[in-house]
Amino acid sequence: MSLIFVLNGPNLNLLGKRQPHIYGTETLADVERDCRALATELGHEIRFHQSNREYEIIDWIHEAREAAIGIVVNPAAFTHTSVAILDALNTFEPPVIEVHISNVHKREAFRHHSYVSLRADGVIAGLGTQGYQLAIRRVAALHAAAAPQ
Repeated sequence: MSLIFVLNGPNLNLLGKRQPHIYGTETLADVERDCRALATELGHEIRFHQSNREYEIIDWIHEAREAAIGIVVNPAAFTHTSVAILDALNTFEPPVIEVHISNVHKREAFRHHSYVSLRADGVIAGLGTQGYQLAIRRVAALHAAAAPQ
């Protein structure tokens, strides 16, 4: 089985409780459950993490360099501020898919800029928590396409 890292940034631990009119009522545990089920169906494993601390996300990206076929990342507010996360992602060669639960382009202007998008192979925004599953499917498809026949 191949490993996909799913990394979540600040405040996503409050998913389902924080601003449900924007982020919905599903919890991060619900998202993790759905990601694990899909990954298993596709023949992959998930390493699922959330942190409010930038350095932990960077450490997980470094760990993924040695173990993962791709990263699905919802950097949350770090999207708009973290050159450090961008630099870490730039050291990771397999696919990176950036996910946002809300449509960041319909929100405040500062949310329209993403440092992470400079590295991401794809960006999914505004599709709710289903965006995670779409991102996992894309990582799996890119991995399959790159595998020797």
